[in-house]
Amino acid sequence: MIAMLFSVCVGTNDLAAAAAFYDGVMAVLNMERVAENDVEVGYGAKEQDASFWVLKPFNKEPASFGNGSQVILRAESSDVVQAFHAKAMEMGGSDEGAPGPRDYAQGYYGAYARDLDGNKLHVFYLPNA
Repeated sequence: MIAMLFSVCVGTNDLAAAAAFYDGVMAVLNMERVAENDVEVGYGAKEQDASFWVLKPFNKEPASFGNGSQVILRAESSDVVQAFHAKAMEMGGSDEGAPGPRDYAQGYYGAYARDLDGNKLHVFYLPNA
């Protein structure tokens, strides 16, 4: 059997605030809230299973972010990268790298932000990929 990545989770200490933040920023990437309960909210493309989750930690300890950890999301264009970053700032996130070209690959355009709990988000566009 081949292992395939199924989904990604980030922790939160305030699920309602995190859900409001992600409702806004994920909409820019054409993702929406597709699942939720008292401890987690899941986002996915319309009519698809959730692939991104925001949750209260199972062990009931405070959520924290990892040093060196980030969630990387692909955008449809550099305009979407800019819109995502702007929406993250509007929703109370913090800037970790303004939208712009990066030297990771030819044509790579990306931006970085942190959510309300400090989780690092990287959104990028790469033409012809």
